[in-house]
Amino acid sequence: MADTATASAASPADLRVPAGTDLVEWYFAQGWTDGLPVVPPTRDKVDAMVAALGGEPDFVECRVPPRYGELSREVLAINLVMAGCKPEYAPVVRAALLALTQPAFNLNGVQATTHMAAPLLVVNGPVAGAIGMNGGMNAFGSGNRANATIGRAIRLVLLNVGGGWPGDLDKSTLGHPGKYTYAVGENEQDSPWAPYHVEKGFAPEDSTVFVIAAEPPHSVTNHVADDPEGILDSICSAMSTIAHNNAVSSGHCAVAIGPEHAQTIAARGWTRHDVQSYLHMNAWNRFGDLAFDHRYGRVYNRNLPRWYKRDADSRIPIVPSPDHIHLFVIGGTAGRFSAFIPGWGHMSSPVLRSIEGGTNAASICVNGTCYL
Repeated sequence: MADTATASAASPADLRVPAGTDLVEWYFAQGWTDGLPVVPPTRDKVDAMVAALGGEPDFVECRVPPRYGELSREVLAINLVMAGCKPEYAPVVRAALLALTQPAFNLNGVQATTHMAAPLLVVNGPVAGAIGMNGGMNAFGSGNRANATIGRAIRLVLLNVGGGWPGDLDKSTLGHPGKYTYAVGENEQDSPWAPYHVEKGFAPEDSTVFVIAAEPPHSVTNHVADDPEGILDSICSAMSTIAHNNAVSSGHCAVAIGPEHAQTIAARGWTRHDVQSYLHMNAWNRFGDLAFDHRYGRVYNRNLPRWYKRDADSRIPIVPSPDHIHLFVIGGTAGRFSAFIPGWGHMSSPVLRSIEGGTNAASICVNGTCYL
């Protein structure tokens, strides 16, 4: 190597660059950034990151669609450094990528779709607090290194290893800001309910990652309701439109309940499952509205479950069951806001995974038919 040790995001081989090279500009020129400046991955930084991943730099963690590039620990380390991660973030990013590359998630489709979906990561358990992830005030916004760089490292891998470059294999018509970084923790401290991963069967001392293909959060404002129904009716209103993929393609979605709303709801004895059930029962559209009353030709919509009735006045649920609504308490303690986060539809299933291993990966569903 020359004066500065650098490593390629596309290859684990060390590269030599001339002394005096502007490394930030050099990485832009190589096409290895997400459009923002990256941290030059020096040999010392990469070695420290590989060590945090368990050593064995040539060990392949997974293959990343749509190009199915091999993600070795060294290549993962390079992207972690470029994103600005600390070594203690490395196990979270690795777990997220192992979850994303489960067949149930259908990362190939998420990477290449014309839809705006991006992988949303929610981290639960002690690790979130240990590394300083934000699940409170401005959780989906800027200002937190762990949130920002963990989500960014995932995106750099999806670009540099998976080949999901806009205009090439990424065909998203619009995209959304979550395609830079989309990672949060759950606000377990201010939640009146058990953490999401505990509700799903993990122990409180376990740390988990949850990934879902999702649109941006859609704000829900309700400053007046002092009962669960009033707050949840506002969320149902946000869910009951014909414009997002869940409405026309079913599947999974997420809801972020702000702590003030969550406390009001829980004070009446409502559980997380009560909330999911209420939202499932009361968030729906008329099939006639989804079909534009057939004014453009007869519409059946094979993307909706086959058992749904398709008469004009039939109620079409936003999701097939309460369990398709993934409910988290996220946000600051001041402000009566929540958010609906639409998913990509039936084409992708969320994955919940322990950071130490093990998933709840479900079967993959295409056009209403599920395959193992």
